[in-house]
Amino acid sequence: MATTLAPVDSREVVRCDRCLLVQFRTSNNLCRRCHISLDDDEPEIVTVAPAPPALPGPHGPGHLNLAASIRSLRLRNGLSQRQLATRMAVPRTYVSKIENEKATPTLSSLERLARALQVTVPDLLSGGERNRREEIRDLIEDQFIAELLPFVSELNGMQMSSVLAQIRDLTMRPRRSA
Repeated sequence: MATTLAPVDSREVVRCDRCLLVQFRTSNNLCRRCHISLDDDEPEIVTVAPAPPALPGPHGPGHLNLAASIRSLRLRNGLSQRQLATRMAVPRTYVSKIENEKATPTLSSLERLARALQVTVPDLLSGGERNRREEIRDLIEDQFIAELLPFVSELNGMQMSSVLAQIRDLTMRPRRSA
């Protein structure tokens, strides 16, 4: 069964005073976004649905927040959404939709995301958070850090703070090769 709509020029365009969404007037006269009355003189109709019971799994503790994970890894790599999209060969809007939980990436998109962010898919799903032991092991294996270790104990608080700030600066904004 097909739904017929009135011609666009005969439909009333209104703006919600609360959320400022510009929209065609709805049949129930409620805003499509915030669900309050579009007329000032009508009282608000608020319906409260009972909260669903807390379930273990995707909505309980430990819920995987893929969007936040992707955004965090993208920012950690110093990439804009456009740069990440270019690396993935997808439109920038797709990256935006994933980060704003408007789209769920497919498995192939997850693989391209992981490759573009220079992590594995499991790291992507866990937010790129490695445990402290892995991070310490990687740091100690780094030649530069290994050479610094004997001198760290001799640094005072101000010197230690300065060195850490410089290292943080180097890791947060990697130098680009020409």
